[in-house]
Amino acid sequence: MITGIRRVVRAGFVGFWRNAYVSLASIFVMTVALFVIGATMFIEQLLTSSLSSLQSKVDINVYFVPEAPPEEIDAIRDAIESLPDVAQVTYLSREDALQRYRDRYQNNEIAMQALDELGENPLGATIAIQARETSQYENIARFLEEQRERSAAETPVIDEINYARNKESIDTLTSIIDAVERASFTAMVVLLVAAVLISFNTIRLAIYTSREEIGIMRLVGASNTFIRGPFMLQGVMYGLISGVLALFILYPILVWLGPRTEFYFELNLFTYFIDNFSYFFVTLVGIGIAIGFVSSTLAVARYLRV
Repeated sequence: MITGIRRVVRAGFVGFWRNAYVSLASIFVMTVALFVIGATMFIEQLLTSSLSSLQSKVDINVYFVPEAPPEEIDAIRDAIESLPDVAQVTYLSREDALQRYRDRYQNNEIAMQALDELGENPLGATIAIQARETSQYENIARFLEEQRERSAAETPVIDEINYARNKESIDTLTSIIDAVERASFTAMVVLLVAAVLISFNTIRLAIYTSREEIGIMRLVGASNTFIRGPFMLQGVMYGLISGVLALFILYPILVWLGPRTEFYFELNLFTYFIDNFSYFFVTLVGIGIAIGFVSSTLAVARYLRV
C-alpha cells in the first residue's frame, strides 16, 4: 500500500510538471475564480458593516411624563432589558434631557426664554431601545403599548412611543437587509458554481492530454484508484496553489483599499483581513482544494470513462 501511494504521489508530481502549460492554465483559471469569490466576501462584509451602522442609528424612544415615579420607570426599563429581542437600552434622566435641550438650543433666545419662564423642568425621562434585528422592533413596540395601557389604568407613566413615526424607516431598512442577504447568498452560489464549471473544463483538458497514458495504464492492469490518484493529487495541487495566489493578489489590493473603506464605510478591510487571515486562508484554499479534487474526480470518471 505504501509503495502504491508513493507511486501515485510521484506520478501526480511528474504529471503536474510534465504538463506545465496546462497546469499553469488550470491554476490561472482557478486563481481568478477564487479571487472573485474572495472579493465577493469582502464586498459582503462592507455591505454588512454599512447596514449594521445604519441599524445602530435606528431605535424606539419611550418618552415618560414628567411626573412619572422613578420606581415605575425603573420597572419598565428592567422589563424592556429582559426581552430577548432587545440589544441595548439607553436611559436619559429628566435632568440630562434638560441639559441636552439647553445645549442644543443655547443660541435660540426664544426657546431659552420660554424655558426660563416655566420655572421648572418640563421634560420627562427617556429610554432609547435598540433591537438585535430590525424585524424585532414590532414585537418590542407591541410590548411597550401593553406597558402603556397597563400604566394608564392607574397613573399614566408613558407619554409617547415613537415607533409609528420610525416604522417606515425601520421597514425600509429591514427590506434592504433582507435583500442584501439574499443577493449575497445568490452571488456566492453563482460564483461557486461558475468556479466549479470553469475549473472542471480546464482540468478536463489537462486529463484529456493524458488519455493515451491512461489507456496504457488500463491495458497493463492498473486499478481505477491508481489511475485516478495522480489526477486527483494534481487537482488538489491546483487548488492549493490557486488559493495561496488569490490571497497574495488580495493582499496589496486590501493594503490600498483599507484606509479608503475605513473613511467611507467605517471598516478597514485590510485590518479585517489580517484579523481574520486564518478564516480567509482556510476558506479560499479549502474551496480551491475541494474544486480541484472534485473536478479531477468527475473529469476522469465521466469523460475518460475510467
